[in-house]
Amino acid sequence: MKASKRVISDLTKCYSVCALQKDGKKHFVVASEKDFPCLLFDAHGNLEEQIWPGDPGGTMSLVPCPGDTGAFLATWKFYSPNDSKEAKIVKATPGPNGWQVEILAELPHVHRFDLLERGGHYYLIACTICSGRDYKDDWSHPGKVYGCQVPDDPNQLNAAQPLQLEVLLDDQLKNHGYLRYLDQGQQTGLVTSERGVFQFTPPAVPGGSWEIQKLLDQPVSDVAMVDFDGDGVDEMVTVGPFHGDWLKVYHRTPGGYQEIYAHPQPLEFSHAIWGGILCGRPAAVIGHRKGQRDLCCLTYSTEGGFALTVLDHDVGPANVWHDQVDGQEILISTNREINEVAVYTLSEDGR
Repeated sequence: MKASKRVISDLTKCYSVCALQKDGKKHFVVASEKDFPCLLFDAHGNLEEQIWPGDPGGTMSLVPCPGDTGAFLATWKFYSPNDSKEAKIVKATPGPNGWQVEILAELPHVHRFDLLERGGHYYLIACTICSGRDYKDDWSHPGKVYGCQVPDDPNQLNAAQPLQLEVLLDDQLKNHGYLRYLDQGQQTGLVTSERGVFQFTPPAVPGGSWEIQKLLDQPVSDVAMVDFDGDGVDEMVTVGPFHGDWLKVYHRTPGGYQEIYAHPQPLEFSHAIWGGILCGRPAAVIGHRKGQRDLCCLTYSTEGGFALTVLDHDVGPANVWHDQVDGQEILISTNREINEVAVYTLSEDGR
């Protein structure tokens, strides 16, 4: 795997990234985890405008609303686990006089959240990394997972109708990672914590109950799902424990997920993760923020087993987004540790 790099911004403490549709065109949004801007780029990585200037910042998650409006949801004021008691979920909407940002929910310590669709109805799932802090690095108040139904058109969400969140699951120590996972055609959410990996499926009908299943009983910081061996069943790729240094892969069996690979070298402060088809083959992209601070690609072959290739060195990725633009596969990486937003155009070796 080869990666051609282009730096598109020097955004300080760049962290979150997502794609959205606006005015019939693909765009990318990148935001800082500190009090620095949220920026809108076109599909080719050209800066179009500043959405907000920062102060507040603290954006851990970005979730586009469906459709072509350009609206999206975001977290504000989550600056670190120790400085997140004023965290909230907001909605940003473009308009003729600039972007309007309104608060949808005050949710202390909210770190990850998403919109999931089932049966034409939308539901919000939100995860708090903890439930309070008595002192610095206090983990005695585990986080929770919340959920609620939202309008069938989430673009109609507004501050006049605050989110009515209810607790779906509590006692989630170091509740850090989240993945929207399409399971047999149904959108679900995978939530990771020191208690393992949990799968949340929205209610089958409005007013019904969420389905919650524990998939893995190991501490996990972040997760991706990839069918490495092509058998039609996704392997689970994990980094952990919380902000940890190991990379492991699990295969699903009738008795649960069983470990099939553990990377022999530590990847300090593993954080960025994505999984899927990359340049025609199953792959996972991993970024870690300490030590070598590499952006890596994990692949598999029946002859050689798992192999980890370094795509970029000493950049410290926080998050990574995969997409296709003009027939080319790209990764957008928020290289937080060097204040760099980069676009990597990917190709197989020799192509």
